[in-house]
Amino acid sequence: MSDDVLNVELVAADRLVWSGQAQRVIARTTEGDVGIMPNHAPVLSILVDGVVDVLTTDDETWVAAIDSGFISVANNRVSILSDNAEMAHDIDLEQARQELARAQDAGGSDDQAEAAVRRAEARIRAAERAS
Repeated sequence: MSDDVLNVELVAADRLVWSGQAQRVIARTTEGDVGIMPNHAPVLSILVDGVVDVLTTDDETWVAAIDSGFISVANNRVSILSDNAEMAHDIDLEQARQELARAQDAGGSDDQAEAAVRRAEARIRAAERAS
């Protein structure tokens, strides 16, 4: 395995969302954003609803919206595990904005209502970042 490349897998509960080689990965953990580059120290952290940004070895940027999950980094392997993950190019931005408005209009301060708002916001950020 090359020392200057990350092998990345983004996995949702029901499928492999993206897999490939990367120069860097950025994800949001409970402690803040983390940037992973080749030869990064081992990490195991909890992810929050947000955006994962991958810069491939071909200088392409792949962006995904994820629900909370985990990131594991060791030996230039990055595994991102989430219940739900969606590549930005698969997100309909207008539909995501409507979902956010519905979630906000529904109100409520319970965990489920707040999670729906966070998920919708993450989908919008991912779609905007990719466009």
